[in-house]
Amino acid sequence: MADVKTGDTVRIHYTGTLTDGTTFDSSMGRAPLEFTVGSGQIIPGLDKAIPGMVVGDMKKVEIPHIEAYGPVNPDARQAVPREQIPEDIPTDPGTQLQMQTPDGRTVPVTIVEVTETEVTLDANHPLAGKDLIFDIELMAIV
Repeated sequence: MADVKTGDTVRIHYTGTLTDGTTFDSSMGRAPLEFTVGSGQIIPGLDKAIPGMVVGDMKKVEIPHIEAYGPVNPDARQAVPREQIPEDIPTDPGTQLQMQTPDGRTVPVTIVEVTETEVTLDANHPLAGKDLIFDIELMAIV
């Protein structure tokens, strides 16, 4: 049976959890995730765990935040004057919005704090700063 090498396209089923056991994502009930190993399509820590596996292998991988979505970047938080937020946009903490950068890119942000005068937006990935655990099963080498 062949083992996975960098450059192979593979299909895996996975369940991702936080260190407290909370599941944040899973491919169960959907098609397996397909990607090319070593291509940067998935987080580095998970990508590094796949080479050497053979179809049917299962493993648990603990990934430190630095090899997942990175540390929380305080510069990715921005306080915006409340009057700059249109009235029809909800401003409840936890609400996810899309912002446009000056160069036209769309960036997802989360409202993290609201005061009388400001709404603080966070452009960090929701999993930034978190260590992750993945249970993976190699389904196929394509």
